[in-house]
Amino acid sequence: QVQLTESGGGLVQAGGSLRLSCVASTSQFHLSNMAWYRQAPGKQRVIVASISRTGAITDYADAVKVRFHISRDNAKNTVYLQMNNLKPEDTAVYFCAMAPPNNAFTYWGQGTQVTVSS
Repeated sequence: QVQLTESGGGLVQAGGSLRLSCVASTSQFHLSNMAWYRQAPGKQRVIVASISRTGAITDYADAVKVRFHISRDNAKNTVYLQMNNLKPEDTAVYFCAMAPPNNAFTYWGQGTQVTVSS
C-alpha cells in the first residue's frame, strides 16, 4: 500500500513563504510523476504543479507561476513545493499526488493546511 505523507503547512502572512514536503513509501517513486493539488473551502480540488519522474519537466497553474516551485529528490522519495509571495487566495488544503507508470494520479496524501492571512 502506497502512503504519501505531507508536511510543512501552517499559518503565514501574505508575502511570506512556506515549503511543503511529501514523502512516498514506495520503491516506484522514481518511476512516477508527482503533483501538488489544492482545495479551498467550498471549491473543487485543482492541480497546482506537476513534475515528471526525472524532474526534467514541470508545469504550473497560471495562478502560481513564478511564485511556486516544484522539485523532487528521488533518493529521498520526496517531492517539494516551495511557495513564495503567498497570497490569501492561496489558502487551501494542499495534497500530494502520485501517478504510477502508465496511470493517472492514483495515490493521495492526507493533505496539509496552508492559511495565508492578509
